[in-house]
Amino acid sequence: MTDLLHRCGLRTAIVAVLTAFFISLLAGVGGMATTTAGDEEIALSLATLLRSARAVISNKQTHINDPEIGDKGLSPDVVVGIAKENYRKATGTDIDSIDPNSKHGRLIAAELQAITNVMADAQATINEKGVGLKGFLPAVFARLVTQEFAAVAGDQALLKLTAPKSYVRNRVNRPDKWEHDVIESMFKSPGYERGRHYFETTTIDERSAFRLILPEYYKESCLACHGEPAGETDITGGRKEGGRLGELGGAISVIIFD
Repeated sequence: MTDLLHRCGLRTAIVAVLTAFFISLLAGVGGMATTTAGDEEIALSLATLLRSARAVISNKQTHINDPEIGDKGLSPDVVVGIAKENYRKATGTDIDSIDPNSKHGRLIAAELQAITNVMADAQATINEKGVGLKGFLPAVFARLVTQEFAAVAGDQALLKLTAPKSYVRNRVNRPDKWEHDVIESMFKSPGYERGRHYFETTTIDERSAFRLILPEYYKESCLACHGEPAGETDITGGRKEGGRLGELGGAISVIIFD
């Protein structure tokens, strides 16, 4: 009986050791998955913040372009505050709860700083009395933020607004080959799930990088400049693209370097 108990105890110990070993392997796999999921979460977070801030400028266009008003009350702090609230509504997360010492926190801080810098530089333009259209459009604001983000974030990450080639007005926003291929072969595919982002891990200039691209579709507010009839001059002096409500009109592209 003692030998049997001994053998059973030994067998139990061996099983316990093996179980712990396999659990550790699974934890390692989970850790790798978490890293990838972490990059995906960070990229979506950066894109959502860009959308949240751009929405402030979009919703305030009439106010910004009112020639009768001087100070529009859209200081950097005000715009950042509204953007944070828009972000909370979109994600259910308070952006200030993100660990500032994490990669996520550092990149979010860089984007908030970029928004702050752009709005600080724009004060003279948007507050100029006696001038109607200021040219400080949502797309212009977002492009300036992505450029400033590149300067603030350094070589850690990149944000970019892009679109199908036929809809790109500013060459800075032209899609690269990877973005173009995803837009044309996936986002434009009739069977592709509307609004679903695409991502992959790749190498850029010999650096490991996580890439994510998020499709965007024309809303009613977009069509004043980008709608029909194609070729007609819009309020900015540009040519309308002939876009239709709900059509794929652009994308936000994010790169996060290891």
